Amino acid sequence: MQKRPFLFFVVLLFFIIGLLPVLSMLLKSIMAEGRFSLEAYEGILTSHRQWTLMGHSMALSFWVMLLTTIVGVPLGVLLGKTNLPLRRFFIFLFVIPLLIPPYITAVSWFDLLGREGLLSRLIGPSFAGMSSRFLFGLPGCVAILFTTFLPIPILLTMVFLRTVNPRLEEAGKLVSGWRGILKGITIPLILPGILLAAMLTFILSFGEFGVSNFLRYGVFPVESFTQFSAFYNFKAATAAAVPLVLVTFVVLLSEAGFLREKTFRLRPSAETEDLPLIALGTSRNGLFVLVTLFGFFLVIVPILVLIVQSANIQAYAEALSRAGDSLLRSLFYAVIGATSLTLFGFFSGYLIQTKTFRYWRAIDFTTIFLFALPGTVIGIGLISLWNTPYTNFIYGTLWIIILGYLAKYTALTSRITVNQLTQISPAMEEAAQVAGAGWFRRLIFIIIPLARRGLLAGWIVGYIFSLRDTAITMLVYPAGHDTLPVRIFTLMANGSAQLIAALCVMLILATLLPAGILWLIANPLLRKAKR
Repeated sequence: MQKRPFLFFVVLLFFIIGLLPVLSMLLKSIMAEGRFSLEAYEGILTSHRQWTLMGHSMALSFWVMLLTTIVGVPLGVLLGKTNLPLRRFFIFLFVIPLLIPPYITAVSWFDLLGREGLLSRLIGPSFAGMSSRFLFGLPGCVAILFTTFLPIPILLTMVFLRTVNPRLEEAGKLVSGWRGILKGITIPLILPGILLAAMLTFILSFGEFGVSNFLRYGVFPVESFTQFSAFYNFKAATAAAVPLVLVTFVVLLSEAGFLREKTFRLRPSAETEDLPLIALGTSRNGLFVLVTLFGFFLVIVPILVLIVQSANIQAYAEALSRAGDSLLRSLFYAVIGATSLTLFGFFSGYLIQTKTFRYWRAIDFTTIFLFALPGTVIGIGLISLWNTPYTNFIYGTLWIIILGYLAKYTALTSRITVNQLTQISPAMEEAAQVAGAGWFRRLIFIIIPLARRGLLAGWIVGYIFSLRDTAITMLVYPAGHDTLPVRIFTLMANGSAQLIAALCVMLILATLLPAGILWLIANPLLRKAKR
């Protein structure tokens, strides 16, 4: 098997699966009866409501980006570079909200702070009215998306801390304490990673629609979804999706132009295996209590609320009766999606890491671009491309959902593969090549065995994100193929609070089991980051 032709086929396949649907959507939006027309976009440019929605989207994304960066970076330093107790547990704890659909967190806080929530029964209607007004609007959306995306700056800060040469910090100890070292050496060196986390948080918040839809806060992703699902207006939905595409593209282009070279230069080295830890001294116990309380209210309380709300056998019996088939489909589709993402991500990551083609950066940019795009945009694009009589053998089956997973989440498994392959010496493959082993044989007997930990981690990540996906699946699923997140979303309109809470608990449990396995796999890597 030849290396370059096979990898070129992978690139071509990814173009068809991921980029072609978006291009098809854009092309159809500017064509009317076979001629060029911008009629669909006139409403966006002239409507005051559309500009208001854009302002809401930008404000929401900005505040989420700002708050997650302000809180996440210090937490990342605390968990990645100090002797705080139970650091690994706290990392797992703070990542949990990122692993479940954000609207489930919104449901939990609604059950706690809503007009008929748990606190309203304890404190009274006056508090319920105030808390409900806070929840249903910009502050509530910001608070929930802050909880969801806080792990991004935490994890990226920890990763980039490993790129700092410890000799620089040791030299800084000669003239300053740790506070001065962090301010003058460490933070400036990892600033590209901090800005990358801020940009990623901004565009993911900009494209999130589930929370804003549930809390009735008008943003562009909700407009695009509503135009398509409620009014079946494809052109209006596409026109509302285009600003999302443009904002995502501009932000990622800025990251590629200003940060990519700097972040690519920052690689973990052998010297970073023994990172010097900051001794917290007398403040250690106080900081431990603060982090514990913060994690408890941010993560544990929402889960406890759902458990309390669903605490009767009848609720779970009804949940299994009304959504048991959706749960089984979710697990099955997540397994297929994870396996497909692992294979696709491995070959994509391999060609990026080995720079097989001159345009490897474009491939890497495309995977990140599609991951950053709102799921509603990818879903509309898939419908635009595959909803024809000739392609119904894909569009009318579960494979349209799997294509959506591949388009959206390949960046995750690809980046995991790149990081894993970076740790494998190229001399091993080169030696096998000199001995006469073909490329496919080198993959099977050398590269894949050495990268098995990364492949397993990629599979679990693919499983989790396939399981939690809502926006793409909700738009493209054929009749009888809805998943549990979609079933929960649709039942929220007329289902009881106990039923919805029980379904949310079931989905959280289905997510946390593989997440726990991933945590155990990642533990050796986390030890290296904390020594």
